[in-house]
Amino acid sequence: MNNVNGSVDTFLKFRIQTIQEEHFKDHDIIAYYGPIEFWAKNLFRQQLESCASSEDRKPRLLIILQTGGGSAETVEKMVEMSRNFYGCVDFLVPDVAMSAGTIWCMSGNKIYMDYSSSLGPIDPQVRNSEGKWVPALGYLDKCNELIEKSHAEQLSNAELVMLNNLDLASLRNYEQARDLSVSLLKKWLVEFKFQDWTQHRTAPDKIGEPVTTQEKQERAEEIARILSDNNRWHSHSRMISMKTLQEELRLEVDDYSNDTELRVSINMLHDFCMDYLHKMNKIVLVGSKHSVI
Repeated sequence: MNNVNGSVDTFLKFRIQTIQEEHFKDHDIIAYYGPIEFWAKNLFRQQLESCASSEDRKPRLLIILQTGGGSAETVEKMVEMSRNFYGCVDFLVPDVAMSAGTIWCMSGNKIYMDYSSSLGPIDPQVRNSEGKWVPALGYLDKCNELIEKSHAEQLSNAELVMLNNLDLASLRNYEQARDLSVSLLKKWLVEFKFQDWTQHRTAPDKIGEPVTTQEKQERAEEIARILSDNNRWHSHSRMISMKTLQEELRLEVDDYSNDTELRVSINMLHDFCMDYLHKMNKIVLVGSKHSVI
């Protein structure tokens, strides 16, 4: 088993180093695969410190991210950790970065995606009374629906029982998770993603004019509102394509769909990581050219 694990680690480190040398020469690279759990930030920290202390440290960091989501609080901490070492942090999404993963991507200076990549609604996941991760917005939407029906005196007996059994402390926790997700996304878009957005490029009446901080804040507010609109996306697991992000949200995304060599290299790493997680029954994999955890 040790020989197998050693071979896997060697291959993953080689693939990450190859991607760096051939496509991202100015970046250190960390691959993060799995849910964004509180305990997993320690694995991320180990890789981050290995990259930052390396003799051949690069000025930028690229995070290759594959996740179904997790804790927004953990994302906030990992962004702080990354920015402690790197002034520029970019993200590459080979497949999906959902929920908290989407929020994490929005903290990047650049987001690289191809035609098959997806982000998701920023519907935060919180632990319920049974310790399971659940999407907060679904609970809040249902609660608001019951309250509206109550005001209209249209509640059924079954719905009245459901409303009476709602845990107010849990609902408040869900509201706080929603508000945190939105505030983080707005803050990071303005601070990082819009950092190089200095002149208007698309508004016909403003082309060439300087972009103000207020305009950046308004765009961030618009993107946050759309991504957190549960009635628009209808599902916590709805996959939002690069095309939708570019055309409907007017979010700048670096498209590598036509870079065949990069796509082949990324897909080789991605497929191997996914297969490894499945076969080895691992929850999280965090790797760099230095080590794999």
